[in-house]
Amino acid sequence: MPRRVAARWPFQPTARYSRNLAEALRTETIGGVIMLAATIVALVLANTPWSRFYDDLRTYEISPSWLGLDHMDLQHWASSGLLAIFFFIAGLELREELTHGELRDPRDAALPVIAAVGGVAVPALVFLAISAGEPGAGRGWAVPTATDIAFALAVLAVTFTQCPAPLRAFLLTLAVVDDLIAITIIAVFYTDRLALAPLVTSALLIAVYGAAQAKGLRSPWMYVPIAVLAWYFMQRSGVHATVAGVALGMLTSSRETPDGQPTNAERADHVLRPFSAGFCVPVFAFLSAGVALGGSALGDVFGDRVALGVIAGLVIGKFVGVFGGAWMAVRLGLATLGDSLYWREIAGVALLAGVGFTVSLLIGGLAYPDPAQFERVTTAVLIASLLASAAASLVFRHRVRQRARSVVSDEGG
Repeated sequence: MPRRVAARWPFQPTARYSRNLAEALRTETIGGVIMLAATIVALVLANTPWSRFYDDLRTYEISPSWLGLDHMDLQHWASSGLLAIFFFIAGLELREELTHGELRDPRDAALPVIAAVGGVAVPALVFLAISAGEPGAGRGWAVPTATDIAFALAVLAVTFTQCPAPLRAFLLTLAVVDDLIAITIIAVFYTDRLALAPLVTSALLIAVYGAAQAKGLRSPWMYVPIAVLAWYFMQRSGVHATVAGVALGMLTSSRETPDGQPTNAERADHVLRPFSAGFCVPVFAFLSAGVALGGSALGDVFGDRVALGVIAGLVIGKFVGVFGGAWMAVRLGLATLGDSLYWREIAGVALLAGVGFTVSLLIGGLAYPDPAQFERVTTAVLIASLLASAAASLVFRHRVRQRARSVVSDEGG
């Protein structure tokens, strides 16, 4: 194409448009909207004549047996591969919180950390109480313990305009600690087989990565092969490969450079966050969330105490655990409620913690390999996330109106 014509072509991609798109994908709102759109597309395909195509697509195998990766369909690649990048970002966020954020001062960190622990323990107990006696109930206790960072922050950004920075930091820290606990649960409780040699190899590669980061080496051409090999050997070991992702993220250096250049953590976040938000998480949602929502399917969910345990754990257990944990921490003097935090807003965040989309679906797939049971659990996670989002939105909308009336009153006075 001649240069003169190409310059006028309105849809020609440019570096500026690419940068604008990448910046948009770094915001929680856009990432959450894309994930929601992928979920809706999956639900539409699963409940139309296209359902056969959808099922064939997500169960299509790409299994390079010469690499020892057997029985890997697209859904498994998404949960083990793409989500490893998502958890790498979570590891970066946790490292940032430990170094420069809310987790730097133990007393400041106590409130969201204790709330996160309560938000893991109480939903698990609620689930076990409701599902007791059902076949395989004990495998799914961790499904309602997780909070989806992207979805929760997106709902907060959309429904609570002018959200106070400390409240957002509380939710972010809560979700990051929650993810750390979730990945530990996956590593400890959802590893059925363990191959020691690949696990040791992965651990050594992760140690090499960490040592290079500590020395301040900056070339991505060195880190990418190490990270890929660490993921590969972790996958071969039987431990879920997302463990490698979060470990590598936490070891990525956030130390300031003498010349004022971005840190390794900032550079990795800048490159990978748009890819995670715009591709990895939406593809995982698309390949995991497509379940039948007909009357009989919904009847199966509400007649299954495992699925009801997931719903109750996320909607009720998360609220009681997070809000109760925060209240007890302040009541016992273990933490303080900041000047800009209010209990009504903490209650909204506690409700929002019941949005357990991404990690809950991941754990559900590990806990229930049977397709029928996993479909009921997936539907339960979707219902619970919708209910939690709606309840939190009502609280935040009410707070927006209260703050607006307060501003008007102050101006009138």
